[in-house]
Amino acid sequence: MKDQWYHTAILYSLDLETYMDGNGDGIGDFGGLTSKLDHLSGLGINCIWLRPFFPSPLVDDGYDVKDYFTIDPRFGNPGDFVDFIIKSGALGIRVIIDLVINHTSNQHEWFLKSRSDKNSRYRDYYIWKEEITDEDQEENMLEEGGIWNWDDEAGAYYMHHFLKEQPDLNIGNPDVRREIKKIMGFWLQLGVSGFRIDAAHIIVHESKDELYDFLGDIREFVNRRNHEAVLLAEANVEPEDLNKFFGEQSQSRMHMLFNFYTNKNMFLALAREDAGPLRESLGKTQKINGQWVNFLRTHDELNLEMLSDDERQEVFRAFAPDEDMKIFGHGIRRRLPPMLDCNRQKMELIYTMMFSLPGLPLINYGEEIAMGDDLSLKGRESVRTVMQWDDQENAGFSSAPESEFAHALIDSGKYDYRKVNVSMQQKDPGSFMNWMERLISTRKHSPQLGFGECFLLENNQGSVHSFCNLWGSEAIVVLINLKGEDCRVKIDQGKHKFGSLSELFSNTDYQSVEDIKNDIELTAFGYRWFKSDIKK
Repeated sequence: MKDQWYHTAILYSLDLETYMDGNGDGIGDFGGLTSKLDHLSGLGINCIWLRPFFPSPLVDDGYDVKDYFTIDPRFGNPGDFVDFIIKSGALGIRVIIDLVINHTSNQHEWFLKSRSDKNSRYRDYYIWKEEITDEDQEENMLEEGGIWNWDDEAGAYYMHHFLKEQPDLNIGNPDVRREIKKIMGFWLQLGVSGFRIDAAHIIVHESKDELYDFLGDIREFVNRRNHEAVLLAEANVEPEDLNKFFGEQSQSRMHMLFNFYTNKNMFLALAREDAGPLRESLGKTQKINGQWVNFLRTHDELNLEMLSDDERQEVFRAFAPDEDMKIFGHGIRRRLPPMLDCNRQKMELIYTMMFSLPGLPLINYGEEIAMGDDLSLKGRESVRTVMQWDDQENAGFSSAPESEFAHALIDSGKYDYRKVNVSMQQKDPGSFMNWMERLISTRKHSPQLGFGECFLLENNQGSVHSFCNLWGSEAIVVLINLKGEDCRVKIDQGKHKFGSLSELFSNTDYQSVEDIKNDIELTAFGYRWFKSDIKK
């Protein structure tokens, strides 16, 4: 079990720029983050996913990397990073960092050498064509136009699946693979516990077999360097393709994948107040052998691309009825509280649902205090406002004038930092943050959810999601009512023989339930977790 720490981890994702400014220049940094580690430890976080902090021209929020082997001076220096790693480790918090290897910045030295000399070894670090056809120009991810861009200096077109300032690397080149291993080895040596592989489903363009071979190659490398380090992949693909990212032979590729498929269906289920889409998605993902990372929102949009057009419109009507709430045609650029009209019942319900799913939970910075968004900001910036620490000037984020902030501060409306902040919620026993802390604690003390096998349980209410996780002779039974009406649920325990039920976590004080065969009460948007032994 010690080699599988990630089975019971609670992940917290953050961007240094928006978290805490330690030197008063309006930009979050390692000094600021290190000063807030006690907050994360007290919340129950034991793994931080840190988004890119490398030197970058910042055309894509740092995902256009100029140098993989150092730290952007805006965030501090290598000594600040090592200090952060040491102090995180002392609090039992591991750190995983972004590995952005689908592309680099067009200012990276590899690209500068690639474009300047056709005969350079760096030419083949990227993907070039001297001529392209209309068929070559498939749609780009982040901007209008296709994936090929003309470069005058090179006299050729280069491939870019994201912005034109982000030329795609040629992962099929063995030299590029060696460079990537050097990057991974460097940061592992400095103490990180793994990597989040950005855009894993498109990092190889020639053939899928070559992609899977590469993923197995870097898994083997990581295992040799640090047998406890993990690889977490962003692979937003259809369920039938997901198993190939884990590796069909003993999980020989990625340790973990983001569960995009279930994420979309959670919101569809909540929009319909019907557990069907969630149960269907779990039925499919359960057949896949691997560890999931479950989430509600990230620093990007809520991506609904894999829903059907009709399903997507259902979710839009429920959570993004106005055009300025949408992005890229298939996404929602809102944080969760505004999406749910700050309905505390619904917010608790969907977090409880996510925390109980097979896999491990991820929360994005600010979710613990139910931070809002600012739709007046462009694109994804609406959900990338600075962390709200207290009700003092600048939300306690920075001593710099607000005009010097790298990201906006929410200082008006329902989610104004004077109304929503860490300090106020710490003092309020009924605050969302204190509720979140109890949820995290319950999840960490329920190893059945991390290590157990999940079984769906049939019931007589279409709005109720019911399942159990079995581990050894114990089980956690979870009931979640997605409808805004009270109900009584009758559970079909199937082949399982549950003993007496002990309530672990619920939305209110319910009458105790001694036997799963009894009708079980659930309020509107109610949830109940039970612990039980299994009779043989």
